[in-house]
Amino acid sequence: MNDSEKDLPENAEPQIVVDDDYKQQVEREKEKLREQMNEAAEQGEPEAFEMPPASMPVLVTTLATQALSNLGQIPDPIEGGPVIRKPLAKHFIDTLAMLEEKTKGNLDAEETEMLGGTLHQLRMIFVATPDSVDAPAEPTAPASTIELP
Repeated sequence: MNDSEKDLPENAEPQIVVDDDYKQQVEREKEKLREQMNEAAEQGEPEAFEMPPASMPVLVTTLATQALSNLGQIPDPIEGGPVIRKPLAKHFIDTLAMLEEKTKGNLDAEETEMLGGTLHQLRMIFVATPDSVDAPAEPTAPASTIELP
């Protein structure tokens, strides 16, 4: 049983809640992006909106960004500040770990190092992150009791 399942009553079924205001906001943003792309294309700048090619670094960065966002490291644009969703962050970290396991022996040295390093950093941030933004940070002990002159 994962952390998100523990929060639900035994007989509760997950529900998807769709916010109509959010749908409208997304549509407005899509329309604005289409207009910007059309303007750029008319000005001879279509490459300004081209997507990066699919690659392992792009995939790792995408998943890591989602994990960081859910650990409160990137402000949530809707909430206007950091929001901590540790079960979601854990999901993205676990997805990267699964990717590491499934691709073992099939990545070049740079990709292997990037994936391993990213996973290590995310795991360290995960354990250092409180369960919510409002939780007080634990006091840290001084690094050393030796005083230098």
